Amino acid sequence: MGTLATLMAGKKIPTPESLYWADVEGDIENVNGVLKITTIRVKYHLKATEDKLDDAKECFSNYIARCPAAQSVIGCIRIEDELCFEK
Repeated sequence: MGTLATLMAGKKIPTPESLYWADVEGDIENVNGVLKITTIRVKYHLKATEDKLDDAKECFSNYIARCPAAQSVIGCIRIEDELCFEK
């Protein structure tokens, strides 16, 4: 969440808890007798003004390449993410 929030801050999109939050879940599977996290799903929620939606979409499309946590696991854990605009 932090990397995406940082990029949005650069576009003057506010991200306090009341306007920006995420639901996260994952799958743990038995892989050759070892329990392994195989997928992490992140659904970001953002309340933003209409004039900031395109900027938020641009930030979302670029954040994962800059996210230390995602880049640390992306080769071994599938990451599924989406950005939902709330009213």
